[in-house]
Amino acid sequence: MAKEKNSQAANRGGLLEQLRVPSGPVDLSTYDTRATPGFTGSKEDGKLALEGLDAEVSDWQERLYAEGRKGGQRSVLLVLQGMDTSGKGGVIRHGAGLMDPQGLKITSFKAPTAAEKRRGFLWRIRQALPEPGMIGIFDRSHYEDVLIARVRNLVAPPVWNRRYGQINDFEAELAANGVTVLKCFLHISPEEQKLRLEARLDDPTKHWKYNPGDVDERKHWPAYAEAYEAALERCNSPEAPWLVIPSDRKWYRNWAVTTILLETLRSLDPAWPTADFDVDTEKKRLAAT
Repeated sequence: MAKEKNSQAANRGGLLEQLRVPSGPVDLSTYDTRATPGFTGSKEDGKLALEGLDAEVSDWQERLYAEGRKGGQRSVLLVLQGMDTSGKGGVIRHGAGLMDPQGLKITSFKAPTAAEKRRGFLWRIRQALPEPGMIGIFDRSHYEDVLIARVRNLVAPPVWNRRYGQINDFEAELAANGVTVLKCFLHISPEEQKLRLEARLDDPTKHWKYNPGDVDERKHWPAYAEAYEAALERCNSPEAPWLVIPSDRKWYRNWAVTTILLETLRSLDPAWPTADFDVDTEKKRLAAT
């Protein structure tokens, strides 16, 4: 019981604020990938705490959805970024799994097509934005265009350098139009990634998840860390802050992202729309049928 109270206290204390990246230079080596900010219980406690969020997350999501169906203009966009195996899919399965699918829009961004490239890097992102009342989840995002594009030299440095400002303008526009943007960097260590890749190779049921290219990308780990540090520093506005989620412990990662989403929904405080008809009259009409 004491541990349950502890996790509830963490919710009230504001996990979002604890995990928010401060303004200024970012050094990812100072972030402990196995830390559990805001939670002092065990792995089993964490799993139970996540299950305990079910009813409230579902209730707030339905309120937001109902608001959007009745003219409200607000929505939420959850951006998940991280190295391969950091758990973007796991967060979606365990966190989004608590919500009603009709109020969710999940988009997984792969390499852009030739046609998408011709339209500009933000074009396909705009097509996937959540409509009013919806919670949108991006598995990767527009940040790939200042991450892999930078590390792999897919575009010239002046091009990806301009994109930081373009991203900031884009996210400010979203905020001005009622989209609450949450950006979560799922932070794992190279050692943990290696263990997860080994586990995929050792389990035939997980071979489909293994990508030989992940080994090649591991060689660029320092370059990716530098690219992420730049993105977290240069695109960390009050309207769209970055959060670093320690992700070596899967159970904590899932609980933390879901808790942050819950805190956000609470702060939006969507209300049930009032009836646009006379309730008593409709009761009488229904009773007469």
